[in-house]
Amino acid sequence: MDDDRRAFLDDLLATATPSGFETAGQRVFLDRVEPLADETHTDAYGNAVAVHEGDPDTDVSVVLAGHGDEIGLMVRDVTDDGFLKLTRVGGADKTVTRGQYVTVHGSDGPVSGVVGQVAIHLRDRGDEDTSEINEMHVDIGAADGDEARELVEVGDPITFETEVRDLEGSLVAARGMDNRTGVWTAAEGFRRAVERDADATVYAVSTVQEEIGRKGARMVGYDLDPDVVVAADVTHATDTPEAPGTKGSGIELGGGPAVGRGSGNHPVVVEAIRETADDEDLDLQLSAAGSDTGTDVESFYTARSGVAAVNVSIPNRYMHTPVEVIDTGDLAEVGDLMGAFAAAAEQYAPFAVEV
Repeated sequence: MDDDRRAFLDDLLATATPSGFETAGQRVFLDRVEPLADETHTDAYGNAVAVHEGDPDTDVSVVLAGHGDEIGLMVRDVTDDGFLKLTRVGGADKTVTRGQYVTVHGSDGPVSGVVGQVAIHLRDRGDEDTSEINEMHVDIGAADGDEARELVEVGDPITFETEVRDLEGSLVAARGMDNRTGVWTAAEGFRRAVERDADATVYAVSTVQEEIGRKGARMVGYDLDPDVVVAADVTHATDTPEAPGTKGSGIELGGGPAVGRGSGNHPVVVEAIRETADDEDLDLQLSAAGSDTGTDVESFYTARSGVAAVNVSIPNRYMHTPVEVIDTGDLAEVGDLMGAFAAAAEQYAPFAVEV
């Protein structure tokens, strides 16, 4: 990955975007795509859209999407002792929450803190049950409740404070790969479609509030009313020693993009994606979605009377932890695949099953 594209990824990863508080990350996305776009806009809740108008004689529109929000925590209460009580934003994992550095995103600026953990010396032997997040607290160092309330208030979002770390080879670890990587690929796919002078109208979209019910995709999917949607998200790479065998997917880092089959993944679009990958000499992995993709696809394909959609995923280890790991080679290939499909989309239209 070249320095420019890596810098964009790092900028996304460095920007806190817990669900409902995505605007800073949406600005990073828009700054990236605006020079390429014929138009950009946002809606009432901050879904961000870039538009390539294409050939006016080509009546096909394509959405390339990733969700811009991440999981996190929120201030539920401020105690008179100056500690912050917590609630979840999305699917935060209680088993990796204690003993972490965090940032509280207050209205007057960021406030540093730590999630408290009773020292091992003081815990009862054999008492290793993990507390629920609503039983945990953040210590910001305040002397009492009055001092704490000068800095933060109920409803302020909280994110883990981590650094982007390069591992061996092309692997990278960070908080929020879910789903800064999807936003990255939507922007990169858009760039590649524009460079190929796609005849279709192509939208690059960074959605909001996926982690709390896929709500942004429902809004923007209804508004844009596209012919086809490619939604990029992470999927579980189960190539690690502790991955449960009963839930193994065969997905591994470095194996290339994973295309979903089943649920909202439209079979005609799945085959078009597979053909595009073959044309572009890109390896594909297959992902099974028997009931639900767990992604924005579920909202996009039902936003109106049925929109053809597919989930293309970036393999990801340790999802919903502060140390998610992806392979930048997989990431680049998902961007390549999305751009190539958007540039050729009219060849596969109309997107409808034969009955």
